[in-house]
Amino acid sequence: MKPCFGYIRVSTQKQGLGVSLEAQVDAITAFASQHNLKIVEWFEEKETAAKRGRPVFNKMIRELKRGRAAGLVMHKIDRSARNLRDWALVSELPNLGIDIFFATESLDFRSRGGRLAANLQAVIAEDYIHNLREETIKGLTGRLKQGLYPFKAPIGYVDNGRGQPKTPCPVKAPLVQQAFRLYASGQHSIISLQAELGRLGLCGPTGKPISKHGVEKILSNPFYTGLIHIKRTGAVYEGMHEPIVDARNFRRVQDLKAGKAGKKVTRHNHTYRGLFRCGICGSTMPPERQKGHVYYRCQTSDCPTKTIREDQISKEVYETLKGLEIKPDQAAKLERDWQRWINSSQRQDEVRSLELRMAQCEQRLARLTDLLIDFTITKTEYNDRKRRLTMELVDLKDERQKANEIGLSNQDMTQFLELMKNLAQLHISAKPLEKRWMVQNCFSNRTVTGRELCLEPSNWLQVRDVASLTPLVTQDGPILELLSAGKIPVSPEDELDVTPRPMKIESNDM
Repeated sequence: MKPCFGYIRVSTQKQGLGVSLEAQVDAITAFASQHNLKIVEWFEEKETAAKRGRPVFNKMIRELKRGRAAGLVMHKIDRSARNLRDWALVSELPNLGIDIFFATESLDFRSRGGRLAANLQAVIAEDYIHNLREETIKGLTGRLKQGLYPFKAPIGYVDNGRGQPKTPCPVKAPLVQQAFRLYASGQHSIISLQAELGRLGLCGPTGKPISKHGVEKILSNPFYTGLIHIKRTGAVYEGMHEPIVDARNFRRVQDLKAGKAGKKVTRHNHTYRGLFRCGICGSTMPPERQKGHVYYRCQTSDCPTKTIREDQISKEVYETLKGLEIKPDQAAKLERDWQRWINSSQRQDEVRSLELRMAQCEQRLARLTDLLIDFTITKTEYNDRKRRLTMELVDLKDERQKANEIGLSNQDMTQFLELMKNLAQLHISAKPLEKRWMVQNCFSNRTVTGRELCLEPSNWLQVRDVASLTPLVTQDGPILELLSAGKIPVSPEDELDVTPRPMKIESNDM
């Protein structure tokens, strides 16, 4: 009996789980027994023949050339090769004295007519797969333009079958949202976040904990904001699925990952790290611990500014916040003016302004296609601009939604006024992470000149009338976070409870 290799192939892993491989094995085995052939080794590959350099296929060709077998048996031509380069490797085997057999086709490679027929079938097979690829891409693009994601749902969403948008998973979606909140707090690296998500129980499709690469993939995927980004082509589509992460939080995470928002974690995590600069030379003032105290030191050797202690910073922050607190009569007036503003047309004007900006953004998106058709911009430039404009449009939609929600909530306004009346006490009773959040968001300019601390309050802290307040509550910023739940959003586990507590000031907290 002539020793031969048996080669079987399926295009996808999914096909390999079905009967395709078994059917090929049965056909080849039956053919070998009828023609006095013996299959001495099987070569099985789960890879499309359109790709060159299939590892199992290449190994088999090398073994044949070394004389390990006298023949090769395959199911049919389209199972052997659908690209002409691989077919050339197969068709040259008869010249080396190796016989080629096909279990379902009567082709004699020893005759001119048999070789010609086999070559023609190989060309037809290659054309078939290229046409199939084009039709598949056309179908996928059609789905994407409809806002549907025709691939496997990312972690946090579930598949609902063809033609249906992905929906948030009731178990994993809240954990994905928490992953974004934790990383946006600036208190986690990718590694520490991976460990925290493992503790919370977020797992991948196989049930295993999320890997470091998996965490990075989640944090970089705009799918969670409602957009579909095809990485291979750079194309961006607006999805029909429900977003679970707002655009502002997603943008904050991208800035942190790119190193644009300061260092995320340090060895000691001192309260005010990275928040203060020297008012003379402009250099940063990193913290260091000496003899039980934390000092923030200017890094310029000949600068008059030297160091300032952390407890002195806390004391100055307390005094400044105390002076910015609103009085009860101011709070009452603001609340009355707020009620009048809700019932006036001014709030609607804010919403209409956002809708006008949205319409302008949509028009710019529409003009992009014309620029591409006229060859004014390249495909790469088109995808890049479309991605930026689409993200801007998502931001505007979030702003409009928040503007509507704020105008409907009297409880939010009451909570905000309570916060404004107790800023100093909130700082005293806050945890270190919460103190950091307050300083970062309450003061826009934070410098140390000599031994003097300069704290310039942010615009929203200087509010004394509703005319100054309304533009701030309809845009992204600290007030929205304060109004959202009445808490300082450091992280889900470290939120600040605004319930009044006894006021106690000590030197190590000041």
